[in-house]
Amino acid sequence: MGNDLRDFLMLPYGELEELNLAAKEQRKNRVATDKIQEQRLKYLSDEKRIKAVTVLFSDLEGRLHMLDYDKKFLVKSHDNLTFDGSSIRGFSQQKESDLRLALDWNSFYYAPGDIFGAGKVLVFGDVLGRDGSPYMADIRGSLKTLSNHHYETNGYTLNAANEIEGFVFAGVDAEQYFHETQKFDYVNTGGYYHSLPGDPLRTFIDTVAEVQRAMGFENEKDHPEVAPSQFEINYSYGEVVAAADTIQIYKLICRQVANRLGMTASFLPKPVVSVNGNGMHTNVSVTKDGKNIFWDAQGEERLSKFGWDFIDRILTAGDDLCLMFNASVNSYRRLDPHFEAPNQIKASAIDRGSMIRVPFGNERSARVEVRSVAPDANPYMVMLSVFKTGLEGPIAQTENLRQASRYLPDNIYDAIENFRKSSWVTTLLGDEVKARYADLKQGSADRCPRLLGTFVKSQEVQYHHEVYNQYLWNLF
Repeated sequence: MGNDLRDFLMLPYGELEELNLAAKEQRKNRVATDKIQEQRLKYLSDEKRIKAVTVLFSDLEGRLHMLDYDKKFLVKSHDNLTFDGSSIRGFSQQKESDLRLALDWNSFYYAPGDIFGAGKVLVFGDVLGRDGSPYMADIRGSLKTLSNHHYETNGYTLNAANEIEGFVFAGVDAEQYFHETQKFDYVNTGGYYHSLPGDPLRTFIDTVAEVQRAMGFENEKDHPEVAPSQFEINYSYGEVVAAADTIQIYKLICRQVANRLGMTASFLPKPVVSVNGNGMHTNVSVTKDGKNIFWDAQGEERLSKFGWDFIDRILTAGDDLCLMFNASVNSYRRLDPHFEAPNQIKASAIDRGSMIRVPFGNERSARVEVRSVAPDANPYMVMLSVFKTGLEGPIAQTENLRQASRYLPDNIYDAIENFRKSSWVTTLLGDEVKARYADLKQGSADRCPRLLGTFVKSQEVQYHHEVYNQYLWNLF
């Protein structure tokens, strides 16, 4: 059937941006969910050119999953959506496979038709058990509960923004073919801030930035990073659940755009050993009554005691949190001090080898930057662990906690051991989810050589949770 016979929705980018910014403002103002639901359902019913609603959720490791529901079916059955949870790694077993999806109408995005397909909109879903209760392995749901609790109990709004680095490599599906090629080919070798107009890396960055604008990201800056073919595209702060959702959409956009350009966007932490790796510096703050309570003009580094206590709690749990921040075998290559790696469990305003940095800020921008996070981590788990630890975790009664000479694990086996024995992680995730996550990470590690060595091994790419497919995994 020719495209000229179809009449699916393809909105101009400017109109998409207006719609997505309006939806973003509703999220920011915490407009009542039932009112948002009514508006969205009316829009779907009235807009005849919408053909499908793409519902997004993430598994325990943070891999994004998507289901397309026919628009007419979804409008009638939005309160009774089910899927097979036993097919999702880390979710339910076969004997209890049915799970439900509740649409989070506040997390609704108007999608560019040229990237996501004409006539589609996106919405995130909450994963529920058969009885309708929040599903324990849906970390997004746990993060949402934490955010709502602190808002309702303390008046806190938890804010975050991430600086997500990635590589663009030549060829489609370069990660999937790494076991054959044993290499990644750069599309640009210009380096930090250097990419000529019209070259492949600049074309990729410009295209991604345009899609992000259309989806309401409110971009700040974009540029090539230190390593060849490396990029970073920064955008504005958001409430913590929306911020984690944005990470998932950001990576999805990058992969879609790269694929259309005949390239691969990779968020492996260290795909090439001889150059800088990819980080996901996680900037966080807490506001109350519209005021940033991390700010104190008279405080050390202009950070309040509340902010320093937040830091001290994360430093106390540094070893315990490492596996959630650095979730793959490959991510431990990045924690190499020769490449500005943030592998020291300390805090500093200037030392970029510190796990936590206190950037220079003002009353509006004062924040804490957790630098030891890799871009392949589950963003909901990262946000949950950072904020729950920073707000509720214990503080070690240790002298010079912020300057102590302690280092994060340099291999995933030590990180798994620290994770398994941590009582604080049990508080964060619960016994069963903690065990499931540790077992998933152990399974990946056991499929790879125990020693990293000086070359990226096929297995650490093949069995990486963002790269593998179920067929490949089951061949082992």
